[in-house]
Amino acid sequence: MVRSEQALALLATAFLLFIMPPGSQQGPHEKRLLNNLLGPYNVLERPVANESEPLEVKFGLTLQQIIDVEWNDYNLKWNESEYGGVKDLRITPNKLWKPDVLMYNSADEGFDGTFQTNVVVKHDGSCLYVPPGIFKSTCKIDITWFPFDDQHCDMKFGSWTYDGNQLDLVLNSESGGDLSDFITNGEWYLIGMPGKKNTIVYACCPEPYVDVTFTIKIRRRTLYYFFNLIVPCVLISSMALLGFTLPPDSGEKLTLGVTILLSLTVFLNLVAEKIPTTSDAVPLIGTYFNCIMFMVASSVVLTVVVLNYHHRTADIHEMPQWIKTVFLQWLPWMLGMSRPGKKITRKTILMNSRMKELELKERSSKSLLANVLDIDDDFRNVSTGGNNASMTTSLGGTFMRHPTTIEEAAVPSSGTQRDLQNILRELQFITNRMKKADEEAEVISDWKFAAMVVDRFCLIIFTMFTIIATVAVLLSAPHIIVQ
Repeated sequence: MVRSEQALALLATAFLLFIMPPGSQQGPHEKRLLNNLLGPYNVLERPVANESEPLEVKFGLTLQQIIDVEWNDYNLKWNESEYGGVKDLRITPNKLWKPDVLMYNSADEGFDGTFQTNVVVKHDGSCLYVPPGIFKSTCKIDITWFPFDDQHCDMKFGSWTYDGNQLDLVLNSESGGDLSDFITNGEWYLIGMPGKKNTIVYACCPEPYVDVTFTIKIRRRTLYYFFNLIVPCVLISSMALLGFTLPPDSGEKLTLGVTILLSLTVFLNLVAEKIPTTSDAVPLIGTYFNCIMFMVASSVVLTVVVLNYHHRTADIHEMPQWIKTVFLQWLPWMLGMSRPGKKITRKTILMNSRMKELELKERSSKSLLANVLDIDDDFRNVSTGGNNASMTTSLGGTFMRHPTTIEEAAVPSSGTQRDLQNILRELQFITNRMKKADEEAEVISDWKFAAMVVDRFCLIIFTMFTIIATVAVLLSAPHIIVQ
């Protein structure tokens, strides 16, 4: 066991010696070069040969959490042939001067979210500083067209202490930021990231300050919101329309409308959690949901009106003339509705109005008995004179026939008159009851038909409202591409 452990230790030592890198021939040259460069180097000195000239710093941004900063330091130049062909060095940034470029609109707790990496210094004095970092910036969100919105977020970079006469920032690329390494996001689509150089004179200082502003233009992907917000809302509103086709006698007409209203309210609360919280503007989808909510609430109110009309009776409610004209004649004619055995046309509407006028005139000219019994007025006046009287009616009265005298045979007795009056009262009562029953049945039928007309009218109006609202919302959006 001891020998095996010693053998393993020898093998491990040999392996470590094998993997150790061989001695580099450029090690002494790099050491000498670093001593010559950094020995007299002052970190606080702005690396320019002429103090009156600004130092040009090229600034670029790669949208993968990397910033490229490049400048030329005249103190860090050497002849590569004098140092064994050493072309570049990696030097820690705290040993060199580097521009204090920061993001002005940073929202990070440490203000600067970059990670300090080595500065790549080449023999010609060019310095490349590529610190990776995660940047958090302040950005005003415009939710007017949510979820079909585009957002523009600015990232403003500039020197914190050097003005434009001392440090000049230049865009590394005319097209702006580098998007070649950008990783596609599932919620946002990157439109572009243009950059712009600005020279601004602030109120604090008379010198101009130079900054480079990159604008990240992103577009929200609408596929998620379309299938999880808009489509369910359209389906819920369609169910509210189906409530107008449900018969009032089923007893579930109002229950369906209230259930749909509560479902839409709960769904709207879920949508509000996904909308950015701001009061600067009302989002487009919020406007659409409010319209649908108003439509569903109105459908519940009109359902109550329909049920009220459907269950009205003649002994409680009398149908006004304007309701008869609107809901029993003109609206059914415009909606193409008809009642069994009563075809409603413009001609029949005008004829019914004319017939009602003639009927009123005829009733005013008929006698009381004819109006009561609803018969033709075939008899005229009743003549009386002295002890003789004669009465002729279409009823065919019954007389007492006692052949005493001619006068007594022509005049009915008092008992016969009472019988005739009783018969007349009974006929009047029966006729009134039958007439009243027919009128009540007709009034109830009219109210039910008026409820059907209101149902049909609301179905058409709210269907058009839902279609128009949905199409208007989609067409008013800046883009309706579902991706």
